[in-house]
Amino acid sequence: MAGKSAEKWPAIGIDLGTTYSCVAVWQHDRVEIITNDLGNRTTPSCVAFTQTHRLIGEGAINQASINPTNTIFDAKRLIGRKFNDQVVQDDIKLWPFTVIAQSDANNTKKPTIVVNYKDEEKHFSPEEISSMVLLKMKDIAEVYLGTEVKNAVVTVPAYFNNEQRQATKDACTIAGLNVLRIINEPTAAAIAYGLVKKLATGGVGVTKNVLVFDLGGGTFDVSLVTIGRDSFEVRSVNGDTHLGGGDFDKRMVSHFIAEFERKHGKNMSNNPRAVARLRAACERAKRNLSSNPDTSIDIDCLFDGIDFSSTITRARFEKLNMDLFQNCLDPVDKCLKDAKIEKSVVDEIVLVGGSTRIPMVQQLLKDFFNGKELCRGINPDEAVAYGAASHAASLAGATVNKNHVLVDVTPLSLGIWLDDGEMMVIVPRNTSIPTKMSGRTYTVSTNQRSALYSVLEGESKIADENHYLGEFTLFGIPPAPKGVPQIDVVFEIDADGILTVSGELVGTKNKKKITITNHSARLSKSEIDRMVKEAENYKAQDEAFKEAAVAKTKLENYVDEVKKKVSVSGATIDLRDKRKVGDAIEQTQAWLDWNNMFGEARIFEEKVEGLKNIWEPVFKKMRSGDARTCPKVEILELD
Repeated sequence: MAGKSAEKWPAIGIDLGTTYSCVAVWQHDRVEIITNDLGNRTTPSCVAFTQTHRLIGEGAINQASINPTNTIFDAKRLIGRKFNDQVVQDDIKLWPFTVIAQSDANNTKKPTIVVNYKDEEKHFSPEEISSMVLLKMKDIAEVYLGTEVKNAVVTVPAYFNNEQRQATKDACTIAGLNVLRIINEPTAAAIAYGLVKKLATGGVGVTKNVLVFDLGGGTFDVSLVTIGRDSFEVRSVNGDTHLGGGDFDKRMVSHFIAEFERKHGKNMSNNPRAVARLRAACERAKRNLSSNPDTSIDIDCLFDGIDFSSTITRARFEKLNMDLFQNCLDPVDKCLKDAKIEKSVVDEIVLVGGSTRIPMVQQLLKDFFNGKELCRGINPDEAVAYGAASHAASLAGATVNKNHVLVDVTPLSLGIWLDDGEMMVIVPRNTSIPTKMSGRTYTVSTNQRSALYSVLEGESKIADENHYLGEFTLFGIPPAPKGVPQIDVVFEIDADGILTVSGELVGTKNKKKITITNHSARLSKSEIDRMVKEAENYKAQDEAFKEAAVAKTKLENYVDEVKKKVSVSGATIDLRDKRKVGDAIEQTQAWLDWNNMFGEARIFEEKVEGLKNIWEPVFKKMRSGDARTCPKVEILELD
């Protein structure tokens, strides 16, 4: 590689998931899924805060039951949303951690996560929590590659709106990542499918219509992709950004909370620790039910000292969630209609996301396609990161597949608010991107001197029912009868799905342009800059904690080592020296017992040096044979 392409390498692919995240890289002419420090190929999208340090991934999950109010998960369900969104309000009722409303400079109420960290109350935006997960994935890749990683292709649900995409890019910026491109998760999975099936290098004219069914931990997407010899063309997308495995878990949690109350007359729903332990058990049960007809739940001292034991059958689990499972089929039908193709011409149905392992989900989908077999040829947990890494390598010029064309679509219709209260659609949903489309508007009053345009996203004809993205005003319209001045409104969407809107007075150079990045829910530049600095500070604290942990372990090991040597020294050590070393060991051990909260590494290192200064001269005397042996004492037994 040379020139600009070389500057982009290494470039990784990151699947930032609701419950689990995955990172991959193109290496040795293939995609490698990178394992984390515990050897796992996926990492929990979970962050926890304790009195001493921050935990990300498995470490956060493992202590969740004892620290539920400071263990954050599902941040992806909050990102790019406003606090008063109904889905946010519904989730807040079920999470053990606290989410409050915090107003920005525009008086927009944003969801803010509150935790207690090192005895201080800290507030974090969903972007900050997501950036911590992204930084973990970045670190995993850097350890594997042995070099710094700056560039990445990051995936988002196909049905993410403009604000959610921008918020994800903000999270990447906070994590120190340059986003080469944001791509949709099902599109990334389709790329993975194409590579695995060798379609990308197949014969001329080889094409397949592939329906990607992506049901993850918190989001659901459907995409219809036509894969050819050198192209991946997304025909249509549909889905639900608030449906996934976490919702199935919640149904089971509610079921067992009700059962516990029936059996024991106690309501534990307001106890975060008990609910967190039950949620973890329900997630395990859900996984077990994918391969077993029934499973059991056993939790010691779940609530008020009461042990809880119960069983649940696959049939009961399916009954609890049947309406949610059925909800997965409507987006499939809409996706096919938008693509204008029949079920019969779908060549493959590719399953992506851990929740597609649920037998009933598979059965309903199979029945929908009249018994057609589902494709299980790619790993549903890794396919998205796999495709993202392949595309990252392509953008960085590191693969032979540089010329492959990726054509994605915009998931929602885009338009402007008309004076009569309706929305004028300028870019219909499922329009291929990048794209540039325009619509002509007219003044609505005589001698109108300016025109305000509100930019909307959504499918309702009623403007107020759609998602507001931003606005701009075109000034300097010359006086004229209403309807005479004509204004062209141009919508331009780039490859990342980011929108730029401009208005231009026809026949003049009078033009106003706005990039929809400063929408009401997005972080300001000053907020992002502050969070970048804080992220660097938190990372430095993490490194300092690791160094202190290593230093503490060295001190503990050294104390044990000296103890053992003293215990086997016998008569080779002088009694006064033995007492002196013993006192030093006892004092150091007592200090360790009282100072189990990690401090600075240098303090533990100083304690090691202090003990060495006492022990090593004594050990040297012992080895030289200069020590005075203890006198033999005869003990007499008295009647």
